[in-house]
Amino acid sequence: MSHGKRSAGLLLFRRTGQAGHTGRTGGAADPPPDHGIEVLLGHMGGPLWSGRDAGGWAIPKGEYEADETPRNAARREFTEELGMPPPEGEYLPLGDVRLGSGKLVTIWAVEADLDPALMVPGTFSLEWPPHSGTVRQFPELDRVAWFAPSTAQSKLIPAQVPFLERLLTLLED
Repeated sequence: MSHGKRSAGLLLFRRTGQAGHTGRTGGAADPPPDHGIEVLLGHMGGPLWSGRDAGGWAIPKGEYEADETPRNAARREFTEELGMPPPEGEYLPLGDVRLGSGKLVTIWAVEADLDPALMVPGTFSLEWPPHSGTVRQFPELDRVAWFAPSTAQSKLIPAQVPFLERLLTLLED
């Protein structure tokens, strides 16, 4: 087993009753059908992400150590990043993705509704501006929002798109 960095998270989804409405034209570059759901994504906080929308959103997740199970870490990180308890319900495993950095990311999907206005983000410290000697606090996520899968695909950081695709495949079955 690899002893590199590991991260785990939760991809929330809710049903909208608007299945298939994407404005698709049938071309190869069309987004996936929306399956009548929306997914909850968080916009990454801090100065490096403040002006970025496309590719600046992520599934709430975080790192964990070998003494914690990935599922427990996903639940803990959800609370740390959003400031609310993780939802109850069936946790659907979406598997792993190994990033170019070598980090292994594990995600579960869970059906739940959540009001983005209730988020109280966790924070991290960063020297900003660089080499200034000033350490500032920034939110882990500066906002969360619900997106149809076709929109989420372009908002997500590219390495996390496979988790969205796996969720859609699971919901087709």
